[in-house]
Amino acid sequence: MLQVEGLSVSYGPVTALDGVSLAVSKGECVALLGSNGAGKTTLLRTISGLVKARLGSVSLDGKAIDGMSPENRVRKGLCHVPERRRIFPGLTVLENLEVATAPWRRFGASIATDLDRVFELFPRLRERRPQYGWSLSGGEQQMLAIGRALMSRPSVLLLDEPSLGLAPLLAEEVYARLSEISAMGVTMLLVEQNTAMALSVASRGYVLEHGHVVLAGASTDLITNPRVREAYLGA
Repeated sequence: MLQVEGLSVSYGPVTALDGVSLAVSKGECVALLGSNGAGKTTLLRTISGLVKARLGSVSLDGKAIDGMSPENRVRKGLCHVPERRRIFPGLTVLENLEVATAPWRRFGASIATDLDRVFELFPRLRERRPQYGWSLSGGEQQMLAIGRALMSRPSVLLLDEPSLGLAPLLAEEVYARLSEISAMGVTMLLVEQNTAMALSVASRGYVLEHGHVVLAGASTDLITNPRVREAYLGA
């Protein structure tokens, strides 16, 4: 469903990604692991079209999307939940969700089923429909960011640090919902520093170091790999 081949990105003289390749199959959840500065966020931003690659290619469902604008990538089914949520603080919860339907909503198409799915996953959002985005807690904003992404009817979901800044119980709640979303068959590429939590949802993972993929494998193998444990879980 998602194929990245030889992706290289530079910020001036600094190389952020150097020949990164990875693949995510349809319905699969894959974790992208690494320390701060490894290139994880840059990779997601490049896949979604927010950063221009110097070399390499990105394909979605077998078709190249290089050169396509971010909004057109969304229309093709690629949706990015960015780091620190980036919801619209001056819009209500309901308005934040409705905004995401623009890529597919035509001729008055109903969004009721999509809203019901989001509210079933995140009951707190149903209760807070009239509240403004700025008034929500950090955990609720993360739920809203994920719910907004689902409203765009994605075929591939890119998630950047969904547990960032959340209390442990809220992070566990968010990840329980991600597990449900994965079970629905939504393809996901998940960036996370909480390695154990990410690998509890993902079937496979890649480890980035200094813009390179240095390890790849099944979640069960990565979580027991001494190099991963020492670098990301503690010795």
